[in-house]
Amino acid sequence: MTTVLAAFLDAYTNALRRHLDSPTHATLSEGYELGRRALVEDISLLDLTEHHFRLVTAAEAARVAEIAESGGVSGTVDPRLAEGALEFLLQTLAALDIATRGYLDGTRRYEQQRSRADDLAGRDAFRTALVESLQDGFFVADANGSVIEVNTAFGALTGYGAAGVPYPLPHPWSVPSGPRYPDLGTEASRFVIPIRHRDGRDLWLAVSTSVLIEPANNQRIFVGTIRDVTAEHDAQARDQAASRLATAVGAATSVVEVLAVGLDELRRTVGAESAVVSVWPNRHASPEVYMSGAIEPGTSNTEGPVLDERARTMLDRARRRLPRSLSAIPEGAQSSEGIVAPLGETGDAALWLRFAAPRAITAADWTMFSLLIGHLSLAVQRARNFDQARSTSLTLQRAMLGPIELPPRFSVHYEPALPPLEIGGDWYDVVPLKDGTIGVVVGDCVGRGLSAAVVMGQLRTAARALLLRETGPAQLLAELDTVASRIPGAMCTTVFAAVLDPQRGVIRYSSAGHMPAIVADVGERGRMLEDGRSVPLATFDIPRRPEATATLAPGSTMVLFTDGLVEQRGVDIYDGFDQIAEVLADTTGKLPREVADAVLSRLRPDGGYDDDVAMVVYRQPPAPLRLTVAAHADRLAGLRRALKAWFAAAAVPHDLASDLVAAANEACSNSIEHAYRDMAGEHEVELSATCDTETVAIVVTDSGGWKPRSADPGTRGRGIDMMSALTENLDIDHTESGTTVRMSITLPAIKSPVANPLRGTHRRLAG
Repeated sequence: MTTVLAAFLDAYTNALRRHLDSPTHATLSEGYELGRRALVEDISLLDLTEHHFRLVTAAEAARVAEIAESGGVSGTVDPRLAEGALEFLLQTLAALDIATRGYLDGTRRYEQQRSRADDLAGRDAFRTALVESLQDGFFVADANGSVIEVNTAFGALTGYGAAGVPYPLPHPWSVPSGPRYPDLGTEASRFVIPIRHRDGRDLWLAVSTSVLIEPANNQRIFVGTIRDVTAEHDAQARDQAASRLATAVGAATSVVEVLAVGLDELRRTVGAESAVVSVWPNRHASPEVYMSGAIEPGTSNTEGPVLDERARTMLDRARRRLPRSLSAIPEGAQSSEGIVAPLGETGDAALWLRFAAPRAITAADWTMFSLLIGHLSLAVQRARNFDQARSTSLTLQRAMLGPIELPPRFSVHYEPALPPLEIGGDWYDVVPLKDGTIGVVVGDCVGRGLSAAVVMGQLRTAARALLLRETGPAQLLAELDTVASRIPGAMCTTVFAAVLDPQRGVIRYSSAGHMPAIVADVGERGRMLEDGRSVPLATFDIPRRPEATATLAPGSTMVLFTDGLVEQRGVDIYDGFDQIAEVLADTTGKLPREVADAVLSRLRPDGGYDDDVAMVVYRQPPAPLRLTVAAHADRLAGLRRALKAWFAAAAVPHDLASDLVAAANEACSNSIEHAYRDMAGEHEVELSATCDTETVAIVVTDSGGWKPRSADPGTRGRGIDMMSALTENLDIDHTESGTTVRMSITLPAIKSPVANPLRGTHRRLAG
């Protein structure tokens, strides 16, 4: 070992002299190679540094003597000598992978450290001084992971100094919860770990560790440095959190959707137990409350979250603050139970983040909160702008697309291919006429979006005006030709125009290049109305538009639609017609709205419709229902089922049908219970149900005599009152031959739905 050390020191001496004589990158590279050689040959760091200082001292002494002999100033040395020697030493030590950053501060620090080292006794004292000069934390750990030596900087960074060594595993600064990271002194690599300072602060440290073999016992030890990178880590975490929040709310198109995903993401990011937003629609209205996370007892009811007086006051005060001005709750306390902030810049919304337990809020926390709340405020404002545009679009659609109220037995559906505009070039119109007939128009302009909608609005208005003049279908299309020729973009518009006569069960129709209507009799496949066809509007001059007539059997269903329903890439259009015909064969017991849903469900492509879809469904009044049942209470269940099915075929809304079934059941019960109470033998009760364009009538007849109604019926005898309450008109006719009960109602107009309306959302946004 002595021979190896001597050879190494001789090589170091020669290399250092060459560098001092003529410093170049090549001479510095020799120092680096010597450092690598020292690692291989187990040369002690102390032997190397002591030999270096002896060489430098000798060189300085020789230089002083040389200057004195030459007549120079006695005792002066060129400072470049010390600087060059230090540069060479640091280059040699770089390969040993220990922290030498303290040496790079310059010659002055080195001279101070060397002066202190000269006063220390022995090698250990000098080594300690060398380690203490480092700006980064320095530590040594044994093979078991116990930290056996630290410098002052390590104690400042962790709160655990040299007085407490050794620090066995688990180290006192380790964070017990959360993902696991390598412990100090257990891996030889570079990594970043979280720690908890002795004073309770959470920090992030960059660790650089090397493994060495201790010559005395051939045991592994770990030598490393630590550096505080909390600021860098927090900045990266803020960027990632902001990116996650922006991504989460990026696809939201309404304030409700933004808050549904944004509050949940915000709550998880900042570690809050709950997040609450109050929005004031106007100065006089109560705020709307949106909540994500855990709810305190008494803060929710069946209608949604309800805040106590303290929370309401706190949020109301927060919304009046300047934008992005956050405050802790309670203000001025060392530990906060939450924060409040205005949301947006309009002063009508505020946010409250409530922590699970009071905690201190650091400067990094405030920066994080401000950044995330700013992103959420921008998303809410964007969604508000979107909602306003959507509301404008829907208002325009209501005015342009079709009637708000439809006659009974109709249902309509509109679905645009370009959301969120919610409007396009397809349209429908249903117009009751003076003579009791009903005009129906379905059209499809070329193109999509707003430009097509503008053309559609003009043509729909013209078509409605022509219908109100009681123009026939063929004449209507002929006059629309003239209108379309004067509207830019209206060329090649397709239209199906029809006039229904519900009383006679007849439809007159004409088609300008449009999809054929499909009609299905009760229990049968649909058939296409393909007559009366001609070219689209404003394409060719034709002598006259053709017109055709078809019969609508009682209870039959008719569907009119635009090509977006059946045209799909790579699919034969007649396959779509066949599917509609199959659906209509099984819709006898469904309301028109349910028929529309069934057709859309059957034909909707996986990726949604490529083109706008407009659809009108009509149900022809069914044939009268006539039932005769034995006057026994156990026969009423079958009567109710038959009556309910007939009401569905007559397109009576379900809630109204339930009322009528209950009223008819009560009338039949009275006949069974009272009409034949003193009469022997078998008797019967007859029920008939009829409907026309607007009314439904039920007649119950028996051949007995009802018991006179008591002046004080008590708990019984309320059947007549119930029938009166459930119907519009009730007439009971008692004669010698029996009793006849007549009941009737007027079918309500059908509300035309807005295209894809916003669904109602419970204000409890997340769990």
